[in-house]
Amino acid sequence: MADCISAQNSERLRNIRIVLVNTSHPGNIGGVARAMKNMGLAKLYLVSPKEYPADKAVWRASNAVDVLDDAIVVDTLDEAIADCGLVVGTSARERRIPWPLLTPRECGGRAWAESAQHDVAIVFGREDRGLTNEELHKCHFHIHIPTNPDYSSLNLGAAVQVIAYEMRLACLQEEEGKEIQFDDWDQPPAKVDAMERYYDHLQETLEKLGFIEPGNPRQTMTRLRRLYNRVRLDEMELNIMRGVLTATQNYIYHTQKKLDQLDAGDE
Repeated sequence: MADCISAQNSERLRNIRIVLVNTSHPGNIGGVARAMKNMGLAKLYLVSPKEYPADKAVWRASNAVDVLDDAIVVDTLDEAIADCGLVVGTSARERRIPWPLLTPRECGGRAWAESAQHDVAIVFGREDRGLTNEELHKCHFHIHIPTNPDYSSLNLGAAVQVIAYEMRLACLQEEEGKEIQFDDWDQPPAKVDAMERYYDHLQETLEKLGFIEPGNPRQTMTRLRRLYNRVRLDEMELNIMRGVLTATQNYIYHTQKKLDQLDAGDE
């Protein structure tokens, strides 16, 4: 297999972003930039890094300073993934509520295939504790790197290198004519920011219905997020579901208004 990638596919790799959340050590940011450039990735998003910019990051980046120079620093994960059609979060431990899980190879193939249609984000958490449950719930899939259980800790640069390598491998396979396809569809998938607005709308509606306690959804919203992430609504389906919620809220409003009028008439 040749190592060279066409100019068109090199540009397509720019649709794949690496997102680092609350990175503590600037040297790790530099190490990630180096790993990215090794594999042809260029878009780095930093969510509220503890120390950045920093000389340590530049030193560790070596000849990948251009990746650091173009890095986008944001305050929240929502800002980093809002316009993405696929979000995959790295997870090192089992969850109380299991989530759709990808191997690094499956992640590489899916990320590369979907990068032709929309932006893709691969999200890495803090060095000491990874991503929070809330952050992982914003991801369509989780990914776990199967390391040696007797010594499972990977530094951030090494973890990014593993996933970035699999994406480059998938790209090279396509260059060789072994095209990877995932879920061809007639409508583009709903973007993350649109889904977040839907979840707010859904929780509000379920509260109005009395299905969940106001401000206390417990595990209900988490499980519904998992359901929708597994299904992955397209833009038209999302518009339909938003319409259903709006119609439900209108029905509740008009029903309550009639009941209030009847109560007023009985007084």
